[in-house]
Amino acid sequence: MKHRYHLPQPRKFYFNTLLTFVLSFAFLFSYAEVDKAAWNEGKALFKGNCAACHNPKVDGTGPALMGVTARWEAAGDFKGKTGKQWLYTWIKNYDDAVKGGYKYAADMLNSRPANMNVFASLKDADIEKILLYVENPDAYGAPTTTAAPAAGAGETTGGTKAPSASLYIFVFFLIVLVAILIGVTNKLDKIIAEKDGVPQVAKVPFYKRPNFIVALCLIAFVYLGFKTVDWGVSLGRQQGYQPTQPIKYSHALHAGKHKIDCQYCHSTAYTGKHANIPSVNTCMNCHKNVTKGPQYGTEEIAKIYEAVGWDAYSQTYSKPQKPVEWVRIHNLPDHVYFNHAQHVNAGKVQCQTCHGPIETMEEVYQYSPLSMGWCINCHRQTEVQFASNDYYSGFELLHQKLKNKELSKITVENIGGTECQRCHY
Repeated sequence: MKHRYHLPQPRKFYFNTLLTFVLSFAFLFSYAEVDKAAWNEGKALFKGNCAACHNPKVDGTGPALMGVTARWEAAGDFKGKTGKQWLYTWIKNYDDAVKGGYKYAADMLNSRPANMNVFASLKDADIEKILLYVENPDAYGAPTTTAAPAAGAGETTGGTKAPSASLYIFVFFLIVLVAILIGVTNKLDKIIAEKDGVPQVAKVPFYKRPNFIVALCLIAFVYLGFKTVDWGVSLGRQQGYQPTQPIKYSHALHAGKHKIDCQYCHSTAYTGKHANIPSVNTCMNCHKNVTKGPQYGTEEIAKIYEAVGWDAYSQTYSKPQKPVEWVRIHNLPDHVYFNHAQHVNAGKVQCQTCHGPIETMEEVYQYSPLSMGWCINCHRQTEVQFASNDYYSGFELLHQKLKNKELSKITVENIGGTECQRCHY
């Protein structure tokens, strides 16, 4: 009879171990739910658009942004739009939200020392990623630090797919349930042992118990397995990479303010495999005259003069030349084939599709992950530009056949854009 009451002990051990495993898996799943690629895109967008005035956690020229979505939602609906929809309007153009009569927007405008910048080029999907980042700034590393104050203030945000509150509540109650079940089973074992007159043995410390050790090993195994896969997938990727360049060239000034076309400097993007690094002679087309200051120009323009051997006083190329050692930012693996002309010329793809809002960047960084999955998703979603496009004239018959299949649109995937040999031949 005494042995019969001790048969449940092995079952209790496996029961507790199973519950602990389920708990650890649920805990890890709550972190795995944060979309790392979206989080990185949100961080990059935040850095390029918002970081001059904002920080997720600390007030700067603009307010700290963590919790911004909840604050706007709490402000309530107005004219058929939710608080979150008004937040999107505010981010794109703060004046539209103020003129729309939304009181919270007017209060925000009046409470800040400077007006919010206008980000009309941001799409809703971009804003969603920014919001995801600022609501979860520590999901994959420390948050972006606030840069020097700049004109413009207000609430802009970014982020990723955050774990839902319901998941955290579930994990909490699961912990409570495990604790209660373990306490109840231990209490019943003690009552049964006392009833049968089984002598009580000294309690073993919890960290020496087999079920604790096994559970700890399971948690470590699941966590290390998850991190190994995550590190393996991310190996060689450098989204957000922003090295220091020898000359502080501002794309925001040249491509943004002065509207210089990308292909004026990167002329081979339209005709060749690579987008060339422009020579300093290209810079000198303008900077022989645009010096912005005394004879020798500003410090950065002086570096251009030094590289090309230009003497600003004699207006001659009479000095020794010195190459500019630019640091490469975008670098695909050697086994990947990518042709700029195919995308820019034949595909009519805009530079910003891959390189992000380049016209807003003071210093260029890698905007996109440039991963295989990212490229394939683009090929699955991007519609082929057949109209007035000589490159695709040979696909005209295929175009008609595909249209007969009642496809809503013909994407790059439909004409072989996801075949392995396209990029790995």
